[in-house]
Amino acid sequence: MIRTTLLASGLALASTAAFAGNLSEPVVVAPVAPVAPVVVPTADWTGFYAGAQYVTGDADDGFGEVDLDGYGVHVGYLYDMGSFVLGGELDYDKIEFDVSPSVDADVLRAKAIAGYDLGSFMPYLTAGAAKIDIEGGPDDTATFYGLGGSFQATDMFRVGVEALRHQKDDFAGSTTDLEVDTISLRASFTF
Repeated sequence: MIRTTLLASGLALASTAAFAGNLSEPVVVAPVAPVAPVVVPTADWTGFYAGAQYVTGDADDGFGEVDLDGYGVHVGYLYDMGSFVLGGELDYDKIEFDVSPSVDADVLRAKAIAGYDLGSFMPYLTAGAAKIDIEGGPDDTATFYGLGGSFQATDMFRVGVEALRHQKDDFAGSTTDLEVDTISLRASFTF
């Protein structure tokens, strides 16, 4: 009986020792370093700007298409409301039509701008009125609409592109309908 008790005690002791410890190594959890939040750079489009543009395109007066190119200047103001940007702009282009003899035109535009703030890039829609004055010829006011994109290269410098379609039925009281498509490469300074 003593022998059975000793044997039972030894088995109990051995099983307790086996269950008390784990056969695998303990898992050590390393402390996790805090992660800094990701900051998405944002641009503020609010303020005045001014710059210059190179213009290319074509004009169609119903009798045929004529290529054009020129240069111009612009000044405007934008107001950034968070996701949306609204503003206005005045611009002037000196255009030369590719015909012989050479024909030049002065184009003065007043435009409204509605854009979407994507940080340093802003796509936008634009529309307004353009005064088209053909040198030595007629002048009239046309409507235009278009789209563009502006990129903030630095806090004070922007580059962009803009495509516009100008339309005027019965230009300068004639029976000629005028349609002018332009693409402008633009550079602006903010202040």
